[in-house]
Amino acid sequence: MKVNDTRTFGRAGFDVTLLGYGGAPIGNIFRPVPEAEAQAQIAEAWDMGVRSFDTAPMYGHGLSEHRVGHALLTRDRDDYVLSTKVGRTLTPARRGSFDTGIWVDTPPFRADFDYSYDAVLRQVDDSLQRMCQDRFDILYVHDVDRYTHGDAQPARFAEALEGAFPALIRLREEGVVRAIGVGVNEADVVVDALERVDLDCVLLAGRYTLLEQDPVKDLLPLAVERDVAIVLGGVFNSGILATGAVPGAKFNYQPAPDEVLSRVRDIEKHCERHRVPLAAASIQFAAAHPAVRELLLGARNCAQLRQNAAWLEHPIPAEFWDDLRAAGLILEEAPTPS
Repeated sequence: MKVNDTRTFGRAGFDVTLLGYGGAPIGNIFRPVPEAEAQAQIAEAWDMGVRSFDTAPMYGHGLSEHRVGHALLTRDRDDYVLSTKVGRTLTPARRGSFDTGIWVDTPPFRADFDYSYDAVLRQVDDSLQRMCQDRFDILYVHDVDRYTHGDAQPARFAEALEGAFPALIRLREEGVVRAIGVGVNEADVVVDALERVDLDCVLLAGRYTLLEQDPVKDLLPLAVERDVAIVLGGVFNSGILATGAVPGAKFNYQPAPDEVLSRVRDIEKHCERHRVPLAAASIQFAAAHPAVRELLLGARNCAQLRQNAAWLEHPIPAEFWDDLRAAGLILEEAPTPS
């Protein structure tokens, strides 16, 4: 696998690079990323051959969109694929008057959920202006899942079915966007959306990884059948598949539970035997399914970006995958790299 390998984005028909640039970290998640570093990262990704860039209004309350748009401003628009998301309206508000959650040093914009038809059209227009763009290639309805909304999820999902998805279908028909999808943290929500809406793609965060493979039984075969492009984020499960089972290792943004730590240690034994970095195995496993068109890997600096690329290209012997499957660490249905 190479950084600049391309795959056709399902039935939408355009090509994306297998390695996509994930813009969440440069939205200042948990701690600030200097502006110069953010711009240097995107330039480095471009020089490496990355031509797919993803962001969202949520990431730093508009900061990530602004930074990605600025970095791509002088690039030929036909040379890259750009995705962002809908579901949150950003409204000017005095700093300190609203909760920024995990994002620090954000612009003075409050973020409020709104999946209604008119709001989503305004959100897309706002994103186009923030990013100095005339169109997007991919738009996702963002976070209509239980992870985000808890008990209110059914009502939010219904709101999106009535508003957000029809709005994106209209924009697809008008040529403002080439592909529309849903971006969530739960595979069953994706299956529900695919059964109800004519979608081109799915962004699934953290649910198809070397640790979690259940989507290989239902979602991924459905995507292959319908030629729906799968984009994977969170292939390290928010940390532990990059760091290993070290003290304080994170799983789904929380301290990893004992059963997860134990399973990762089992995987690490095979990594040590075959001299395979755990992170390399995690990236390449996620990319191996034929439904997967793109991996979104974020970075806090250029060194992390280069490391992600090196892991993607690291040679892994077939015997490594055979051993993991024999140990019951990879499901029989899950393909591994050839």
